[in-house]
Amino acid sequence: MKQYVIDGLRPQDFLRLKEYLDDYTQVAGIVGIYWLPLEKEVLTPVQADHRDCAPHVFALKLEQTSLACELLVRTQKQIRCDCMAYATRDQRNWLIDQTDAILEKLDIRI
Repeated sequence: MKQYVIDGLRPQDFLRLKEYLDDYTQVAGIVGIYWLPLEKEVLTPVQADHRDCAPHVFALKLEQTSLACELLVRTQKQIRCDCMAYATRDQRNWLIDQTDAILEKLDIRI
């Protein structure tokens, strides 16, 4: 699996990230997994056309010392669909920008 990984989290970083993700993302129902919905502006044409599959999301996995962001765009409503695919360059950059903005907002320095 392709991922963007931030490691070296300190215990206080983990706690701040967990609180933030609990409040501002969708909890996936598995401990430590969160869904980050993509903005419509970064969806591919196929993803934008698949309104029944929306929302399209990235999975984030928070562990004690790391945050792993999958680079696979998923749908919460289907197990398999043509609209699921590895992130485009724009989607990858959007995810990295979003993740870095969260770290900056929480004053987490890695």
